[in-house]
Amino acid sequence: MSDSPSGTAPDTRKHRPIRSYVLREGRMTEGQKRAFEANWARWGLDYTPEELDLESLFASPGDIVLEIGFGMGQSLVTMAEAAPNTCFIGIEVHKPGVGRLLHSMAERGVDNIRVFCHDAVEVMRHCIPAQSLDTVQVFFPDPWHKKRHHKRRLIQPPFVELLVSRLKPGGVLHLATDWENYAEQMMEVLSANPALRNVAGEGEYSPRPAHRPLTKFEQRGERLGHGVWDLLFTRSA
Repeated sequence: MSDSPSGTAPDTRKHRPIRSYVLREGRMTEGQKRAFEANWARWGLDYTPEELDLESLFASPGDIVLEIGFGMGQSLVTMAEAAPNTCFIGIEVHKPGVGRLLHSMAERGVDNIRVFCHDAVEVMRHCIPAQSLDTVQVFFPDPWHKKRHHKRRLIQPPFVELLVSRLKPGGVLHLATDWENYAEQMMEVLSANPALRNVAGEGEYSPRPAHRPLTKFEQRGERLGHGVWDLLFTRSA
């Protein structure tokens, strides 16, 4: 017998986790499809809820940098190309972006990135060992600019606590946004975490580090007078 008065199945929607993204499948181009099919076995990481030995994923050990939400992957592949001795892990839920990244890697001969096409919260929680990462970076996450949607923003205290637990002591959490209200929220959340220290000083934003490429989107925003806010925090020992 149903528990609902009408005899219909009970509504369980309130138990579903709040997602920070809307899964827009989009249409992959033929080039993205070919790149995905040709290169996933080499650079892709299939999600299973178990910890990975991260260093074993790469030909040679090095600092491990993890990026959440790399979009089409152009800044990620540029960073990896400029730092061949660094090991990069990218997480992106949208398959066309993953296909584009794999295409760029093959085209530019970049071999030091491994890729998840899965929800970042689940990957961080189940696949990434504690104190294993040198850097976590989240650049231009969806700002969910309407106030009623702020609960969908990725940068919330529980998720930041999870990210911090995956950083090595002295590791860096690097966020960037072009939405001022979200930057303020990021600053509030990171500053409230007792394990984090603001590199720029209490309440201060950091200048864009040279290693973070200036994207075309960001260049266009600068011409229009839009601001960009970088936040760099380190995990205390």
